[in-house]
Amino acid sequence: MQYTILGILLMILMLLYFKVANRYNIIDKPNLRSSHSEVTLRGGGIIFWFSALIYFLQNIQTNYFFFTGITLVSLVSFWDDIQSLSNKIRISIHFLAITLIFYDLGVFTLMPFYGVAIAYILAIGLINAYNFMDGINGITGLYTLIVMGALLYVNKNIQFFFDAVFIKYAMIASLVFLFFNYRKKAKCFAGDIGSIAIAFWVIYLILKLILVTNSLVWLLFLAIYGVDAICTIIHRLYLKQNIFEAHRLHLYQVLSNESKMQHRLVSLYYAIAQSAVSALVIFLYQKVNDILLFVIVISPLLLLYTLKFYLLNKSDLKLKA
Repeated sequence: MQYTILGILLMILMLLYFKVANRYNIIDKPNLRSSHSEVTLRGGGIIFWFSALIYFLQNIQTNYFFFTGITLVSLVSFWDDIQSLSNKIRISIHFLAITLIFYDLGVFTLMPFYGVAIAYILAIGLINAYNFMDGINGITGLYTLIVMGALLYVNKNIQFFFDAVFIKYAMIASLVFLFFNYRKKAKCFAGDIGSIAIAFWVIYLILKLILVTNSLVWLLFLAIYGVDAICTIIHRLYLKQNIFEAHRLHLYQVLSNESKMQHRLVSLYYAIAQSAVSALVIFLYQKVNDILLFVIVISPLLLLYTLKFYLLNKSDLKLKA
């Protein structure tokens, strides 16, 4: 009953936001990075902040630092959705928000200095990777459902590390968002506020799990996004491109644009792939060495990523023909 009421409330809040977005022309216009061609409402991902707010109001004493952090990244991201901000401002706010959850989770006392430095780099990198991967209908909502579902399973069956309700609130927000986004013509896009807010939520939970289990294997719950994002950055650096400028070189973008694959199908494939990876990680956890588990998971994903170069070459040959 609690979750049904939450879903209805989030649905109402989304419909109210659509009126605001229409009134103030908060829209997403296609650019060089876009895989869509029509103007669409932007910022529908505000639903994740709404869900975080509702949870916070029910758990003020234990959720203060997380909610402050997600509010900071949501505000700066929403501002960036409406009017572009400099990377320095965005990264500074991300750094501050991450500092809050690091303090909340005890990172500064549990990790050595170099570990904290690496954690900052990983956290900021993952937040931006999640944002970069938000480019086609359904990909953020479906991927988030899979990640949160895996975390919920671990929390219940392997290692309790956080309030299950907190995880379920993110999943319900994803389902409501997908109702409006996972369509041939989406009613809204997540915008930076959506992809970055939910990335912050995911990172908070994965970091908590890493600290409780003293194992980094849970980073593999983001393996599909991670391989696509990191390999694409390396590819663009090789091409001497500005990695902060819009582009369409992610594997999911090549599949959607050059190969003309249905966007929702690409999103579904990414979700299924991450489901398989997460299931493998859960099955092999504590059965094999952590480093070996990374090798087992990442190696085939790197091989799969090379499919992009075949598709790009094939597309280039067609254009020249």
